Amino acid sequence: MGLLNKFFGKKEDQLPPFDLSSLKIDMHSHLIPGIDDGSRSMDETIAMLSKFESLGIQKVITTPHIMSDYFRNTPEIILGGLAKVKDAMREVNLDIEIEAAAEYYFDETLMEKLRRKEKLLTFGDNHVLFEFSFHVKPPQIEKLFFELLTQNYKPVLAHFERYGFLFNQPEIARKWREQGILIQMNYNSLFGHYGPVVKKQAEWLVENQQIDFVSSDCHRMDHLMILEENLSNRYLHKLANLNLLNKTL
Repeated sequence: MGLLNKFFGKKEDQLPPFDLSSLKIDMHSHLIPGIDDGSRSMDETIAMLSKFESLGIQKVITTPHIMSDYFRNTPEIILGGLAKVKDAMREVNLDIEIEAAAEYYFDETLMEKLRRKEKLLTFGDNHVLFEFSFHVKPPQIEKLFFELLTQNYKPVLAHFERYGFLFNQPEIARKWREQGILIQMNYNSLFGHYGPVVKKQAEWLVENQQIDFVSSDCHRMDHLMILEENLSNRYLHKLANLNLLNKTL
């Protein structure tokens, strides 16, 4: 046995599955059918909500994209879709709670909404979820932060670990959090689902306690299955040591 350990190393003890019910709430997903790149049908939505419930999640805040060039959603479209999802849930006796906000893409239309002081779709204590382009650093990031904060929003940057222009400089998360920007990380980033560099970024965020929310960013059932298959991941267990805000919503 000693010889085997010499060549192959000692295998880490298997951790028990992480208890997702301790976080209670998932605040980033795409579950309203047919309005963005998430759920494609009501049956798919109900199946994903059932899986969330079986994983121990008590409430889902679904956040459809609002993106000028691709997903021109409005509060009316999103909340109308939410009402239909709730009707379908009642028909199958699903007990999990569901609310809706939005995931705003940082483009000229978001700045225009802020300029006009148009009310954004929020969750929790006036939290607003927003995202950047994955590939190109957007201009005027500080101006966006200023506008959101001065209008009394609590900005939440979606999946910080996935932005290419932030690779190898994750310490910016600390700077932005000091300014009042909250950081959300995707569970599946810890498992290599988005690639090794994203995994490294996510692990840094956990080790350095620079996360405020962790969520599924669920677009399809595969995302939940990957999460379920990796519940023993040691970095997932380290989330228990962070002061995450999920359960405050």
